[in-house]
Order: sequence, then C-alpha cells, then structure tokens
Amino acid sequence: MLKRAKNLADSVNRSKEIHIVTHIDADGITAGAIASQTLKRMGKQHSIEFVKQLDKMVLERLKNENHELVWFTDLGSSISVNSPEINKIITDHHACPDDSDLNFHLNPHLFGLDGSFQISGAGVTYFVSKSIDQKNMDLASLAIVGACGDLQDRKHCRLVGVNRQILEDGEKAGVVQYKTDIRYFGRETRPIYKLLQYASDPLIPGLSGRESACIAFLQELGIKMKDGGTWRNWTHLSKDERRTIISGIARLLLTKGFDHKMAKRLVGEVYILDEEKEGTELRDAKEFATLLNSTARYGQCDVGLNVCLGDRGAWLKKARTLLQGHRHNLVEGLQFAKDAGIEKREYLQFFHTGTGIRDTIVGIVANMLLNSGETSNDLPLIGFADKDKGEVKASARGTQELIDKGLDLSIAMKKSAELLDGVGGGHNIAAGATIPKGKEEEFLDLLEKEIKTQLSS
Repeated sequence: MLKRAKNLADSVNRSKEIHIVTHIDADGITAGAIASQTLKRMGKQHSIEFVKQLDKMVLERLKNENHELVWFTDLGSSISVNSPEINKIITDHHACPDDSDLNFHLNPHLFGLDGSFQISGAGVTYFVSKSIDQKNMDLASLAIVGACGDLQDRKHCRLVGVNRQILEDGEKAGVVQYKTDIRYFGRETRPIYKLLQYASDPLIPGLSGRESACIAFLQELGIKMKDGGTWRNWTHLSKDERRTIISGIARLLLTKGFDHKMAKRLVGEVYILDEEKEGTELRDAKEFATLLNSTARYGQCDVGLNVCLGDRGAWLKKARTLLQGHRHNLVEGLQFAKDAGIEKREYLQFFHTGTGIRDTIVGIVANMLLNSGETSNDLPLIGFADKDKGEVKASARGTQELIDKGLDLSIAMKKSAELLDGVGGGHNIAAGATIPKGKEEEFLDLLEKEIKTQLSS
C-alpha cells in the first residue's frame, strides 16, 4: 500500500497542473484540503471541485476539460477500466470493483484492509502527501478529522488499523493528541447538561432527550454546572467530577437492563488538535468534522476547505453560522422523518421525506434515527429524499451487529441501484444510492432480496 502511495506521489511530481475532485462531506473536504495544501507547498498549479457523486456526465466533462492530471480524493472507486479515459490518480477508501487494481488507484480494499474503519479517504490521501514530503506529517490532523467524520472510531470506540499510524505521525508532529475520555459529542463546546441531553451510543435511559432530567441528574451528583455565570463544559471538569458522572451513567445503564458491553461504550479515545484554541469546535476532531459537514451539505464546501487550510477569520465565522443552521435542520429533519413514519419490512425499515429533508443530510438523519432508540436495531434503515432532475437519494445505515451477521450495504445498494439504471456504493455499514423517482418500491424489493441473501448466507 505504501509502495502504491509512492507511485501516486511520483505521478504528482511529474505533473505541472493538477485538478482535485473530492466528495461533499467532512472526509471529502479534509482529503481535498490535504491534496490542495500538498500541491500548494510544492508550488504546483492546481484547482479543486466538490461533487456529490461521480456519474458518466461528470467523468465525460472531466475528460473534455483535458486536465494534465485529475486527483480523485474520497471518491473514484466506482471508476472502472471501461470509464472515460482520464489521466488520473485515485485516493479513496470505498468498496471498489474487481477491475480497480490498477497502478493509479490507492484503496485499502485492494490491500486486504477495510475502508469502513481502518482508514478514511483523507487517510489514504495523507499517505500520498507524506510520500511526497515527510514535512507533510502535520497534515495528519486533517486525516484524523476525516476519519472521525466518517465514524471510523465507532466500531471499536477508537481508531484502529492504518489510522493508528496516522495518529502516531500527528503526535510526532505535535498536532494531535489522544486520550481516553467520555465519547459523547460536544466535549469542548456544549454545557454538561446538553452533552447528556443529546447523548447517543449509548443512549442514557431517562436522560437522553430530556433537558430537565439531565440538570436534575447532575445536581444529584453534586456537579457544579456554572462557573461565574458561565456554563461549564466537559473539559472544564476535574478528573473526579468526570469519573463521578461516568460512574453515574454506567449505573443507570446497568440498572435499566443494558449489558456491560454497552456500558463500556461510554468511554473511548478522543482526539484533540493541539494547535486549535480550547473550547472551540476545532479543538475536538469530531466537532471539527461536524463543522465541515455543515458547510459541505449546503453547497458551501469552499468555506470548510478554507477553514482546513488555516483560515480562522471570515471563513471560520461563516462556517459557524452554517453550523447553527445545520443543527437546526437536523433537529427539524429528525422530527420530519418521525412524522413521515418508519415503515418496516421483513429485512429492512425505511422512511421517505420527499422534499422535507435535503438529500445531502438524509443519511445523517437516518444515522441519528437508528441511534435514537425509536427504530429497530435489528434492521438496516433506509432514508429517501427527493433530489432534482427526477431523482431520489437513498441513504442506508446499519449496525455493527448486522455487519457481523454478513450485511454489506455497499454491495446491496450498488447492485439494487444499477438494476434500475441508478448508481450506488459506500461502506458495509453506511451506503448511498441515487435512483429514478418513482422507483422506490421496486428498489426496496431488490434491496430486501439482496439483504436477505446476505444474512441467510
């Protein structure tokens, strides 16, 4: 894999003009930023664009634009030998077809690794950057943000696989540190009671979703929630206070029938970006990733890109404004999906929001629903949202338990979509597809048949 990274680095070195094409999510933005920063340091002429998906029209356009080299980051695995001839390199981590084992493609799946949790798109892009110049090890921080944005720490409550090497590089470069702590989102920016109110994985019985109950819980534990009129967040707490809260939550889980395995998910590794200011969204890798998603999902990837490239002024201010809107839209989207109703089939469950949710965030909403305790954990969840041009976006999310039983949503979504002249792919636990509008029921029939086959075998 490292040898392949060196081959791709040689292609970059030989080219005078490079065009980066990357995906519209946190992993895609960080991957694109790593590539862009690398080329900038080399003094290379380059440009960058963000796309939702690689279809025939995009590939034909890129071919006609006649770039000297196109660098696909966090996408491109769907490109086969039969695709339009483009001088390209690919640094991606999504499942790829059998004919992808070509010299221009760096993908963990081609080397016996799992791209859903062992390395992200930003991670493989980082290895090419590092092969170009060891000084680029400081970009490991962006690769870690990309991995967290891709939920690569979810399975083991820590980053594993090749991600560990990136972590070690980041630590050596003085840009990343990691430690064991509570895993809930918002350690740097949310008041303690809000951290608990929005807690998931695991949900806290009696507390998750209930603000007043969270405040009462902390008061009973003797935790001071304000300091001089300012709400305290998790990072403000002493070790003893943190231990008291974690122990209290663990007791709640166990007394409510959750097993020790679930209680253990309370704590895991957290990733801190040393060069960022404490108490900001950029200090914690997960919060940084969410900030980037809030720009990407609303067609403003350039905002997130400039934040990744170091802007801490106007671009960061705009990103924070988008983050507020993103949070509002997710709350509304979650409620809209609940109101639309979750319909169950034998091997899957689904909801359809029409135009009620942006197609760019329906996957996030599906993931939130699956972890909310309001859906069945023994069935994958499919969320539909209308796109433009007579198309529908389908986003699928599963659980680790289903993956262990043989579920692979990437294969299932890809096969089912292609039978309807659509496109699909992703990871075993999270995948997406675009299909013609009006074909949803047919798609569900095909998808359920494929899922049944996977789980039966």
